[in-house]
Amino acid sequence: MTKADQILAFYSALDFDREFLDADLDVLNPFEGASPEQEQALSSFYHKFYSDDTPRNLILGINPGRLGAGATGIPFTDTKRLIECGIPFESFSTHEPSSVFVYEAINAFGGPDKFYREFFIGSVCPLGFVVNKNGSWVNFNYYDRASFSNALAPYLLEQIQKQIELAGKNERIIVFGTGKNLKFLQMLNKEYNFTPELVPLEHPRYVMQYKYKHREEYIAKYLEAFTR
Repeated sequence: MTKADQILAFYSALDFDREFLDADLDVLNPFEGASPEQEQALSSFYHKFYSDDTPRNLILGINPGRLGAGATGIPFTDTKRLIECGIPFESFSTHEPSSVFVYEAINAFGGPDKFYREFFIGSVCPLGFVVNKNGSWVNFNYYDRASFSNALAPYLLEQIQKQIELAGKNERIIVFGTGKNLKFLQMLNKEYNFTPELVPLEHPRYVMQYKYKHREEYIAKYLEAFTR
């Protein structure tokens, strides 16, 4: 079984106990009820870049957002970046700033073919969440409510361990997010010791929102972590 088959099997088997959810929260599962085009794009992406059994380094983001992985199922890949990777997608279009930055770093590294031969991007929680604010659903991170993240900790640990197995390497894990995402992983790793080293990088959303004029500096920092 290739990495592609293993990754797709992992995502298709994802389940979530809705009893964890507060009344104003809902789960965002891009692999449940996906359209035929979404399913085909997801399969095509992973078979294009992971049709082998070569170990990769693991990168962990936070959880899918509505316009990136929430739409495509692929972390930090909106529909526009999916098309740039040679995967056709026509039914709708999404633009996610985090995806823009990540692919700028990927292209600086040598492009998707080279990058995905060496890295597997996952998420601390491979399912996303949304919160109802004034009648509208907006992105919600697993750590935005301490009671929620604490209750989810055993589930998140299980998903992290499964993604470590999927990646195949575990000398270190690169973490997108130097704030609450890193803090949560450090706490979990201190207790369960699932990796020897966590390597933090500023989250792409932070760079695009607050440090856009300096993003070349952050791309250089990403490249340093990628090439270590």
